[in-house]
Amino acid sequence: MAHQTLDDLRRVIRRIETRRLPRAAPAPVEEVLGGELIDTGEGQLVVVRREFPLSHRHGHQPLAGALSAPLNLLSLLARLEAPLEDVRQLLFLDAETTGLAGGTGTYAFLVGAAWLEDDRLVLTQHFMRDFDDEPALLAALWPLIERANGVVTFNGTAFDLPLLETRFILARRRWPADLPHLDLLRPSRRMWTASFADCRLATLEREVIGVEREDDVAGSLIPALYFDFLRSRRAAPLARVLAHNRDDILTLVGLLGWFGGALAAPAELGAAELAGLGRLWEPVDLERSLECYHAALGAGLAGEPAQVVRMRLAWWEKRRARWDTARALWEAAARHAVFDPRPWEELAKFHEHRRRDFATARAIVDDALGLAEDAGVPSRVREAFSYRRARLDRRLLARG
Repeated sequence: MAHQTLDDLRRVIRRIETRRLPRAAPAPVEEVLGGELIDTGEGQLVVVRREFPLSHRHGHQPLAGALSAPLNLLSLLARLEAPLEDVRQLLFLDAETTGLAGGTGTYAFLVGAAWLEDDRLVLTQHFMRDFDDEPALLAALWPLIERANGVVTFNGTAFDLPLLETRFILARRRWPADLPHLDLLRPSRRMWTASFADCRLATLEREVIGVEREDDVAGSLIPALYFDFLRSRRAAPLARVLAHNRDDILTLVGLLGWFGGALAAPAELGAAELAGLGRLWEPVDLERSLECYHAALGAGLAGEPAQVVRMRLAWWEKRRARWDTARALWEAAARHAVFDPRPWEELAKFHEHRRRDFATARAIVDDALGLAEDAGVPSRVREAFSYRRARLDRRLLARG
């Protein structure tokens, strides 16, 4: 009996020793994220608000630079029906979503929105604690969208705006189909496609704006972090998601300001940026574009970017029948370190058809064929030059 009582006592002690302490309830998400819980009339929503003076620098780009952004040029590049007029009425938008594929099953659980107000940038982030918060999120966004005369995004044409429009429509809410949209991806690609390996926002933020993020969360991981929050209700990991979204919006504002500064003072740009500025101007103002291209070459643009600029300049000079200038550009391009058949072909055509100098044209083709064989270019290129040489031989023979 005493032995059984002792065993019972030991079991009780073991249960006491191994009993888990009750887990503390997670702190409210609005408290963890530094925001507040607001009532939108259609439910509650966590809103985090930050204000930045326009003197604030994101990297080396002051936010005030956005005030001088060339909205008329950027509107043309974005193919807007009417140009944007007032930077202070623009709404900068960036959304974090439950997936990257889009579609009706994808939610925007965090939408950052910013605008210029007096001497500051106001940035608000709207966060859904659960999918039931979507009506509240859409209700909070609508007044911001309604008062804006345009929306600024980066790759928003392909993702952010179609997704938000889908969410509004599914919620039986009106979406302003005629809202002007300035997607900075298009002008950024024209500006930097030859300078960087890609034109992702993170690349431009680092290389152009001068921001190197610390402890940033990869965009591909953001949906998983949100689903983990829905399961655990632990909001602390989401602080990095909000920081990521906030930096994206500040970079949007910085990029708009960079374009303003570059177009106002192109003389301060380097050779590669001048070449990019030429591409930016080309569909809008050809004369300015050509000036920028020539300035880029004069500033020492070299390598493949210089080859691209020379061939582009020569194409326009040929269209304008300014043959001597075009010829000089083709001759410079023909001296490129890596064999490029295009300037050799253009020079051969120039001497054959414009100058009627078949002997010079044939000599150019001979040189091109020799370089082509040494460079190991595709056989079709060599065959094209061989065909041209045979024709020139016949013309020289006919001339006697």
